[in-house]
Amino acid sequence: MRRHAPVLASLAAAFFFSQPASALDKVDPYICPTKTAASGLECFLEAVPQTYTMCRQIKSIEIIEFGLAGAQEGVHGAKTEYCIDKHKLLIVRPYQAALRESAQKKEMVQGVRKLYDAWLDSLAGLVPKAQETDETYKERVVRPYAEFGEQIRAIRAMAEAPAASTAKAAKASKRK
Repeated sequence: MRRHAPVLASLAAAFFFSQPASALDKVDPYICPTKTAASGLECFLEAVPQTYTMCRQIKSIEIIEFGLAGAQEGVHGAKTEYCIDKHKLLIVRPYQAALRESAQKKEMVQGVRKLYDAWLDSLAGLVPKAQETDETYKERVVRPYAEFGEQIRAIRAMAEAPAASTAKAAKASKRK
């Protein structure tokens, strides 16, 4: 058995290191419908507006059923609260994978974290405010899409840009 240990160790290492570092092993098609074979970053970038939309639609149904003022009274907001809690759990894996994949670029990690925080804030903002009109509520809950889009474009641009160390190394080699 001892003479086979190096062979087994090299096979195990080959298996573990041959897996793509950017792949997310279990992608939930519920939150990443078109990115099931993509990286964790791509899944996360798709999941943010996708999950916000799902919870926003549920809140819209509650508002239709109970009115803007009554949408949070008693247990009327329970469906939205469940949606938010569920998606906070479902997005953990893509979020962590996105952070791992972004680890080489500090600005990108900050961008992913900022997007996640904006997502959390937008979900909390689905609750109608006291004395808010229907029109102001609708305008307010649509605004996060612009913020998501802007942040997602910035993150994708950072992902496509070469790493700073790679750029510095290329400049240094040109000087020689």
